[in-house]
Amino acid sequence: MKILIAEDDPLTLDALAACVESDGFTALRAADGRQALDLWRSDRPDLLCLDIMMPGVDGYEVCRRVRAGNRDIPILFLSAKNQEIDVVVGLDLGADDFIRKPFTRAEVMARIRSALRRIAPREGKDDFQLGDLRIRPRAMIAERDGKSIELTPREVTMLRLLHDHRGDPVSRDAFLDTCWGIDYFPDSRTLDQHVFLLRKKIERDPANPVIIQTVRSAGYRCGAVVPG
Repeated sequence: MKILIAEDDPLTLDALAACVESDGFTALRAADGRQALDLWRSDRPDLLCLDIMMPGVDGYEVCRRVRAGNRDIPILFLSAKNQEIDVVVGLDLGADDFIRKPFTRAEVMARIRSALRRIAPREGKDDFQLGDLRIRPRAMIAERDGKSIELTPREVTMLRLLHDHRGDPVSRDAFLDTCWGIDYFPDSRTLDQHVFLLRKKIERDPANPVIIQTVRSAGYRCGAVVPG
């Protein structure tokens, strides 16, 4: 999924891009409103994060123009302008949310995931099953026993890879190439750390995993009984 970030402060732009990329999103960076509109037209992002005060075309105007052409795409304002009137104007223009600066990484990512879930279909052709766990990629959640488990895009990709190779080991290189990209060179513990955290989310007993099993000297495989 692609997140367009429009922010005229380079340090804030880099920090926000790093936030979304760490969760497996693709960050599209715009240093001003005009560049944001160009990227929206050319790259068709899944969500927009807009600063308000930008040179040339401000965030309000970007929101107005995008909403004129797309009523559904989630739009979030991130701004130091935090008076009630600023929030009201932004929401009246069609924004989904307004995040006040300074903000934390956890808050930004939670708001982004929430906005994307609102536009995800309840059931989709991309949904898949791992044992008793139903994965809904577009909503970025897993469901079990009527409860939802939040997932990042990278975690969804990891589970999709296990599903597509169910019963067979998936090598560490395959995980890194598919879930991080061939141009990314994580340290030797990156994959293991992500697997550890994902098991804590989705396994009934993380100490005795069923969905993500370790295959010594080979990688990981899905050990759950998968329908079909």
